[in-house]
Amino acid sequence: MSILVGKPAPNFNTRAVVNGVIEENLSLESFRSKYVVLFFYPKDFTFVCPTELHAFQACLDEFRARNVEVLGCSTDTAETHWAWTQLPKAQGGIQGVQYPLIADANKTISSAYGVLNGEYSLDEEGHLTASSEMIAFRGLFLIDRQGVVRHQLVNDLPLGRSVKETLRIVDALQYFEQHGEVCPANWMIGKEAMKPTFDGVAGYLARN
Repeated sequence: MSILVGKPAPNFNTRAVVNGVIEENLSLESFRSKYVVLFFYPKDFTFVCPTELHAFQACLDEFRARNVEVLGCSTDTAETHWAWTQLPKAQGGIQGVQYPLIADANKTISSAYGVLNGEYSLDEEGHLTASSEMIAFRGLFLIDRQGVVRHQLVNDLPLGRSVKETLRIVDALQYFEQHGEVCPANWMIGKEAMKPTFDGVAGYLARN
């Protein structure tokens, strides 16, 4: 599993479902002026996954108020995404989810982000050969407006994530960018931050 923090986020151009409509070409580059929360989940029509997708939808206005675009991704097809968006929540569906759901049917996006779970190999040309079912771990990446990964979290398949913690991380990054102060453990908006006093952070601030 690769560590992408501090590196350019791998770009992609793929099919997606956006607010219940299939789009043929959605790329990460098209969101360059915004922050992006890109989260991977294992599979459509499952149990933990819809709770996460609905939780991100419930906080979508809070993300957008922070200039953040939320993108969900699994290794399902766009048609499967679309069918799931047509099913009411009471029946296990995700009807009402408005943010883009990326179709990583060929597994290349999950592989590029280091969250692809299963037995597989890549040849010299990047072609993937699988010997078992290929689905994504619950990976989450916060990407800044320059396209750089600033936060990375990967959970095993049974472990759902905290959307509120994702918002807290967004707040911490934006506070750091605006004020040049670093954020200690459990920091939240309204709490004290810290002025960096050692060369490592000072050098980072000078570069950014």
